[in-house]
Amino acid sequence: MAQLEEVLKKPLITEKTSIIGEKTNRYGFVVDLKANKNQIRAAIETLYDVKVLNIKTSIMPGKIKRAGKTVKKTSKTKKAYVQLAEGQKIEFFKGV
Repeated sequence: MAQLEEVLKKPLITEKTSIIGEKTNRYGFVVDLKANKNQIRAAIETLYDVKVLNIKTSIMPGKIKRAGKTVKKTSKTKKAYVQLAEGQKIEFFKGV
């Protein structure tokens, strides 16, 4: 994985991550399946200019979806929960 931009796919913006972010200064991201914690740390520190203290990752298995008679499976995803240093934060929506 050469590019840091390829490691982070999108920020994880849900009610759960919003509540956790306010209490523990932790943010969620959907990352590439092959990305490790060192690559995730480097990508977040360079793209958002913050200091990362801790990273927790989890792989969410794909779900089985039915559409009529056909059965399809969605692909699995990897989530990363990143804790930042005290006093730092990430602005996903600027000016809102």
